[in-house]
Amino acid sequence: MQGVASPTSAGVAFLARPGRPAVVTPTLAELTGPTRGIVELPVRLMWNSHRTFDLGDPDDLLWMYENVLRETTHADDLRNLVNGHLLRQVWPMLNLPRGVRAAWEHRHRALRDDLALRTA
Repeated sequence: MQGVASPTSAGVAFLARPGRPAVVTPTLAELTGPTRGIVELPVRLMWNSHRTFDLGDPDDLLWMYENVLRETTHADDLRNLVNGHLLRQVWPMLNLPRGVRAAWEHRHRALRDDLALRTA
């Protein structure tokens, strides 16, 4: 499956958590998840009983994206649940493990560039 891990130049994977590589899609354009409405995450991505998110609520959107980006082991989860345009908008506000953020910014320069522009 494509988009399993983003290796560094030394060939070491960025980790979402110890022993688990961060999953990153090859392009942001393939992230065609919903932009509005209610989304329920599968148990494999969210063990909490509160697995339903209203994408119209900015806090819900951030919480959902943080969980999906951190917990997924499948690029298809990213394609189906995350929207590339929304991801670019909320990227600076996401609270992500260092390895997840590094993997995405390594693979998608636009995320790193957007962040630099917003913090400059």
